[in-house]
Amino acid sequence: MDSFQQRTTRSYHLEAATEDSKVWDVVVIGGGATGAGILLDAVTRGYSALLLEGSDFAKGTSSRSTKLIHGGVRYLQQFQFGMVRDSLRERGRLLKNAPHLVHELEFIIPCKSMFERIFYGAGLKLYDALAWGSGARLSRQVTRVGIYDRFPQLTPDRFAGGVSYIDAQFNDSRLVIELIRTAVESNAIVLNHAKVLSLDRNANQRLQGLEFVDQETGISYKIRAKAVVNATGPFCDAIRRMDNSVIEPLVAASQGVHVVLPATMFESNRAIIVPKTSDGRVLFIIPWQGHVLVGTTDTPIRNIDEEPKAQREEVDFLLETLAGYLEAAPSRSDVLSVFTGIRPLVKARQDQPTKQLSRDHTIEVSPSGLVTITGGKWTTYRKMAEDCVDLLSSHFGLPKATCKTKSMLLQQTELDRVTCEQALEASQLSQPLHPKLSFTEANLLQGIRFEYACNLEDLLARRTRALFLNTTAALQIAPIAVKLLAQERRKDEAWESEQLRQFADLTQSYLL
Repeated sequence: MDSFQQRTTRSYHLEAATEDSKVWDVVVIGGGATGAGILLDAVTRGYSALLLEGSDFAKGTSSRSTKLIHGGVRYLQQFQFGMVRDSLRERGRLLKNAPHLVHELEFIIPCKSMFERIFYGAGLKLYDALAWGSGARLSRQVTRVGIYDRFPQLTPDRFAGGVSYIDAQFNDSRLVIELIRTAVESNAIVLNHAKVLSLDRNANQRLQGLEFVDQETGISYKIRAKAVVNATGPFCDAIRRMDNSVIEPLVAASQGVHVVLPATMFESNRAIIVPKTSDGRVLFIIPWQGHVLVGTTDTPIRNIDEEPKAQREEVDFLLETLAGYLEAAPSRSDVLSVFTGIRPLVKARQDQPTKQLSRDHTIEVSPSGLVTITGGKWTTYRKMAEDCVDLLSSHFGLPKATCKTKSMLLQQTELDRVTCEQALEASQLSQPLHPKLSFTEANLLQGIRFEYACNLEDLLARRTRALFLNTTAALQIAPIAVKLLAQERRKDEAWESEQLRQFADLTQSYLL
């Protein structure tokens, strides 16, 4: 039997994915939260499962979230009680199953009057009720003195207190990697930078496989499958059009912008929630990895790009909203990074604002058998995966098997622990690469050797979060990172130079 160390090499997965005689039980297109969740659910039920991601794992929406695992306080006013209840249940599971990546975080709603304290306090009692049995601390009132003790940088004499409650925070792209690696431990096969080119049908017009190109080599392959799942989030309509060129769009996309600020602008280990901004959305001010994360906006978009860009008005909106809460209002020059994610909201009537569209998920099976899953949110990825694989087992002749992921621990492997301990013994690998970032050469080597990082963006955007936390610092450590990549992957100086050029171009989307 092959060792797990062999299974961390991309060449192993490419060879296994393209084995001539293989007919996969399940092939998943899309390596974000939903796709990785489906892969793990399928393989742990005993199905042979392959995941293909056209770019990198968590490249899209799944690495650009507000970093929250939460029930969704804002959905209470939309009467989406069932979704909130499901989300809170999944929040509890993730706190138990991935304690190294998900942790509780206290949120406080600052209130300008006693009426607001009563109003929001009553709403959060409903949130408490929906979370009953989760073990989370109940919401509580915070006095005027209490709120300024917790947040000394709030605008003085503006708030009459607040309401406190508990939700959870996480590292989104790291959780995708843990899902992928846990699936690989159960014999799943995964390929990033493997773009699907077309879907293949048999004589009865039923889907029987697909063709993809390995973007590392440019070589195309055809594979066969009993079931194909389209889990590409906001890009799902592009895959659906491979199945039916005249299909009606399923997604009404909007983009959400986040800005990252220095920790000195918001020195607290608690978060603030602004329950209603001028555009009717909720805004969060959150401590995250030694920085401050602020978001998010909601702007409907027509064109869905792989690298969406923040509009100037969106950034200004976030900073102007912050100015109403913090005594020292941040400016554009304070922003260390800005990143944009696309929400795959299920399409509704034309006049319905995207902030009112349901965050619940939808599963569609086309006449040819293409399964598309979209919508939902990060917190409910596991439940979405369970629903999808339940459908696969009933529609595609797979053996009946129950879901195993409700209590499945997502943990670093023993191999990682030993390897990192060995790396840390070498002092040059254990020192931060930049004074404003905590990442070390050991972190980079883990991403390259055990987490399928193929290029500089994979390494600095998602295996570490350097690009998202401090774009200028990420640019400054890029030459060190690309040297490590080139050594590990046996690439020449021309490849290094091209990687640095591409990364410099990419950072323009993260800088103001």
